[in-house]
Amino acid sequence: MGTAVLRKLQLVLLLGAWKALGDAARCRVTLVLSPQMATSAVCRSSEASQDSELATLRMRLGRHEELLRALQRRAAEGGALAGEVRALREHSLTLNTRLGQLRAQLQQEAGAEPDLGAEPAAALGLLAERALGAEAEARRTTARLQQLEEQLREHAQLMSQHSSLLGRLQRACASPERGQQQVLPLPLVPLVPLSLVGSASNTSRRLDQIPEHQREQSLRQQGPPSSPLPTGHVAVPTRPVGPWRDCAEAQGAGHWQSGVYELRLGRRVVPVWCEQQQEGGGWTVIQRRQDGSVNFFTNWQHYKVGFGRPDGEYWLGLEPVHQVTSRGDHELLILLEDWGGRGARAHYDSFSLEPESDHYRLRLGQYHGDAGDSLSWHSDKPFSTVDRDRDSYSGNCALYHRGGWWYHACAHSNLNGVWYHGGHYRSRYQDGVYWAEFRGGAYSLKKAAMLTRLVRL
Repeated sequence: MGTAVLRKLQLVLLLGAWKALGDAARCRVTLVLSPQMATSAVCRSSEASQDSELATLRMRLGRHEELLRALQRRAAEGGALAGEVRALREHSLTLNTRLGQLRAQLQQEAGAEPDLGAEPAAALGLLAERALGAEAEARRTTARLQQLEEQLREHAQLMSQHSSLLGRLQRACASPERGQQQVLPLPLVPLVPLSLVGSASNTSRRLDQIPEHQREQSLRQQGPPSSPLPTGHVAVPTRPVGPWRDCAEAQGAGHWQSGVYELRLGRRVVPVWCEQQQEGGGWTVIQRRQDGSVNFFTNWQHYKVGFGRPDGEYWLGLEPVHQVTSRGDHELLILLEDWGGRGARAHYDSFSLEPESDHYRLRLGQYHGDAGDSLSWHSDKPFSTVDRDRDSYSGNCALYHRGGWWYHACAHSNLNGVWYHGGHYRSRYQDGVYWAEFRGGAYSLKKAAMLTRLVRL
């Protein structure tokens, strides 16, 4: 319809222009009569007037052509707008369809029948609620992840510190020089003791001259005597009424059964194993090795307060032992057993530990027994651990021997070392549970126990 109107308007404009041009081409004659020439006729053509009219018509024609072009542009724009409107309508229909699908899906998930009269706003509200819930859950998860990452960083920092400390200790032991101090080779005790327990002096000399495996066979042929060690399972721990001052006091009160008793040490009540049958009873067990179930390669703090279980492998603790031995004159009994069942004992008629300010320095008296004296060499020495190196050696004896002890330079005994199964062991260093005068430094004992009590007059 718009195109037909434009064509009619164009034809009208063209006809008007053609008519105007035809009128301008005519010759207009004017008769002028003057008194002098009343009888003559003059025909004048007004050319200037014609030129002016032609210019006016051309201007009018130009304006009409501009108007026509403007109308054509508006018609084109109208067509484009109509196309956009159609596209918008189609998009609106698509959106309505999608909203209907979402509404039906939400209603289906909610377990209700589709409500065709529900508004799209309801579906959008449900979606918004779900989005808010998901966002809150994401924030909680992010916070939890941040906490875990912080804990992970703390653990990583702690592991880095431990690794750095271990690296420095290993370098100090492996390097021939540390600063200006030279690290000497690790002193080792004899692999075989100077005398064998349970044999006469001539038998010892004879056995020292034969190979180790033949000595093992000879020892087995002699027969294993009954073990003097408290096993920790002689009786069911009953925890008799207490707490007691020490195990001797509990024995004096009529408790002759070995087991777990409670002692009052300073402000603490500490469970200990009281050995009431061996060697007259009244003994407080301060250390026991029997099955390798407890790791004795640990730090100063653990050795100070104690670790393990009193009815199994355990270390009573440096501070509790100091509290016990500071209450009077005490004696020390050490019971040993090898993998052939042979037992040995080492007795010291006085025993005490100095306070922590002096690093629990060991004080020992005179030795008696058949195990050989492998502890007097450590007397008057402070206690050392892997993180508290106070030995007389330029390296770290606790690191080499993998335990805590009153190391000198380094050890004739190492009852807190690594519990190796079977006796003889292979290791770069002498780190087993050994007593140098009983089976040598390369033999890890099966059982060992340290016991103390008040000296009996």
